[in-house]
Amino acid sequence: MASKGNDSRIDYVELNVTDIAASKAFYGGAFGWTFTDYGPEYCEFSDGRLTGGFTTLGAVRTGGPLVIIYADTIEDAQRRVESAGGKIVKPIFTFPGGRRFHFADPDGYELAVWSAQ
Repeated sequence: MASKGNDSRIDYVELNVTDIAASKAFYGGAFGWTFTDYGPEYCEFSDGRLTGGFTTLGAVRTGGPLVIIYADTIEDAQRRVESAGGKIVKPIFTFPGGRRFHFADPDGYELAVWSAQ
């Protein structure tokens, strides 16, 4: 039975990756995510609020929906992304409601980080 209050909300994000260990190192290093391994081809991640998965069972597909991560301090988040091996594809810019930047992870997925500050 479905949980009340979760209808029509993002529940899970799954990314096909080439190397689960490398993806864990990147997202763990950049954002402090935790992981649960479910065999050599699947790993669940948690950011403390949302869960998702890394899998090697499909081809890496760049593009698709833009996953956006929140940061209290956007400059710190950008430094962590770069330090973990991410490539900044759109530097920090202002938009109505805050600031954000876009980056590519080691498999080429483009994600964004935003802050209200």
